[in-house]
Order: sequence, then C-alpha cells, then structure tokens
Amino acid sequence: MSDFAVRTMESGVVIVKPAGRLNMGAASQLRKQLHSIVEEGDGRIVVDLSATEFIDSSGLGALISGLKFARMAGGDLRIAAPTRQVCTVLELANLNRVLPSYESADSAFDE
Repeated sequence: MSDFAVRTMESGVVIVKPAGRLNMGAASQLRKQLHSIVEEGDGRIVVDLSATEFIDSSGLGALISGLKFARMAGGDLRIAAPTRQVCTVLELANLNRVLPSYESADSAFDE
C-alpha cells in the first residue's frame, strides 16, 4: 500500500489525506506515515478525512496514535472535513471530544 497524499502549507502545517476505507490495513500505513512526519520535525498535522468513506476502530486507533505522538513532540494533530460515516463513528466512540473536527484542512490551525 502506498502512502497517503501529503501536502505542506506555507505555514508549515502538513496535511495528510487518506482516501477510501480507513480499516486495519490502511490504518497501519496511516500510523506509520503520521509518526514519520512527526519524526521529520513537522509537529502540526491535519488529517483531511473528506475522501474517507469508512473508518473502523483500527482507523480511530491510528488517529489517536498520531495525536499522542505529535503532542509528545510538542505539536498537535487535528482532523478536518470528516464524512458523515466518520462523524458517526467518532461520536459513537466519544472521540469527537478528543479529536474535534474542523471544516477544512486549510483552516484547522487558524488561531
């Protein structure tokens, strides 16, 4: 499986955009990619979920792992533009409190 699409904004925020199903196989790749981004020194990450059709507990685990790893490095991970299915899963798992969503990836770190 290849890495997910990544772009870096002028502000230094890194945006990762997984597409399709964020299940066990894809979640492992996302976790590795998020950790790699933080290890390269980029602590502010947005996961753009606008193209993520499905997420399961493995996908949620990858997001939480990335969040913890980024925060331990002095950064933060935020999610943006989740689809309805992703929102529902976040709400059912009560993770919408830990990972509030932002309207767009470009505005997730606007202070």
